[in-house]
Amino acid sequence: MGIIVTDEQAYYATGGSHGNYRYISLTEILDSFRATYVGHDKICEKAVDGDITFHAIRALQELSYDTLVSTKDWEIEVPATLVMVMPADYVNYVKLSWSGDGGTERIIYPTSKTSNPRDIIETVQDWGGFTTGGANTDVTSDESSSTWDAYKSTTPNENDISAAKDDTYWPVQGERYGIAPQHAQVNGSFFIDEDAGKFHFSSNLSGKTLILRYISDGLVTNANNDALDLDNCLVPKLAEEAIYKWILFGLLLARKDTNGGLLSEIKKQKYAETRKAKLRLSNIKIEEITQTLRGGSKIIKH
Repeated sequence: MGIIVTDEQAYYATGGSHGNYRYISLTEILDSFRATYVGHDKICEKAVDGDITFHAIRALQELSYDTLVSTKDWEIEVPATLVMVMPADYVNYVKLSWSGDGGTERIIYPTSKTSNPRDIIETVQDWGGFTTGGANTDVTSDESSSTWDAYKSTTPNENDISAAKDDTYWPVQGERYGIAPQHAQVNGSFFIDEDAGKFHFSSNLSGKTLILRYISDGLVTNANNDALDLDNCLVPKLAEEAIYKWILFGLLLARKDTNGGLLSEIKKQKYAETRKAKLRLSNIKIEEITQTLRGGSKIIKH
């Protein structure tokens, strides 16, 4: 399940599918699973194709969140509106940062002290309700709230870069005690409007080169966006066996006549293969770890 079919000239050409040998498609995973586990006198003798495909898709999604290398990068310039819509395949963010003149990334921290609530335009009546335009008419509201307008138009002291440059912070002895570490920095902040599916940024990030690293679920749709393209849903070969065990466990768990001892054994194998895949994909190199430990053994003078 790893035959090179691309000639070298086509592979090394500009625009070639570079590095794809590291992966195997979900279609190949499904074919191999059926050949190995489905059939007469096999462990999944009467498994339905639809069930196999479902558990394969769920396995790819779940493993993509914390095991497989499925992090994607975006680089944009923060607009004057200080708003960015989530990517189409966004599930959760890994890190937000902005790059300076030297290309060094500076982490942007989330703030939980503000939001962009629904700004209701109608006046609150004496009885505490609203007067709408009639039956089946929603309460009128603005997309931008006064809370968000105030947040984006203000530069908090913690985010005042000029204060950091003219040594405003360090001479203040004992007067910044109790400050939350996430606010004791000058890189800026952001919050996520979950309902609108947007990122909102502090005012000092306007015009900055923003880098968003986020997690997707590993699934790819076809050109018409009306069905999954399993040929282009790729699984790292280092995690291939883990996918098989996820599918197998899902199929056996759904059956009412599965032997408890067998299900327990498959569950252990699923856990072991997932752990092994995570260790493999962590890409640990002994030389790099040794170099890091050498740095940690240095004596620091105070």
